[in-house]
Amino acid sequence: MSKSKGKTKSTGSDAAAKHAANERTIAENRKARHKFQVLDTLECGIALVGSEVKSLRNGKLSLEEAYGRIRDGEVWLVGSDIAEYTEANRMNHNPKRPRKLLLHRREIERFAGKAHEKGLTLVPLKMYFKDGRAKVLLGLCKGRKLHDKREALKKADSQREMARAMRNRRR
Repeated sequence: MSKSKGKTKSTGSDAAAKHAANERTIAENRKARHKFQVLDTLECGIALVGSEVKSLRNGKLSLEEAYGRIRDGEVWLVGSDIAEYTEANRMNHNPKRPRKLLLHRREIERFAGKAHEKGLTLVPLKMYFKDGRAKVLLGLCKGRKLHDKREALKKADSQREMARAMRNRRR
């Protein structure tokens, strides 16, 4: 009996399923995709204290009014609200405190530099646990005008209608 020494390639769906199994979404900023046009995204870590992590595991997070700010060559997440962890009593954290985002210097220069030069905004799109570590999906966004929002809604509506028609046609 001979054993095969060749490596087997995993299909795209297997890799996507494995990736999804390691990732658990805490909160998503749904309004961000409506209010802003997302030009680029970047996954970054976030520096948290213990009671914040426990609160995040319970899903107590709001990204509605959060944004990224560059200060002294570092990127900070401002305005995110992580509720206090009830069992932490006096060792609890400040719910609205700015939190440091963990990025490499090159990423800060490339990503945040674009935001500063072109007048774009850093918006957190999603926060999730990946392999046990809290991550933030940060988007480089451009604000949408009212007519752009209407156009986007019309386009999404037409896409939904086409998908519905295709589903009904197959039946």
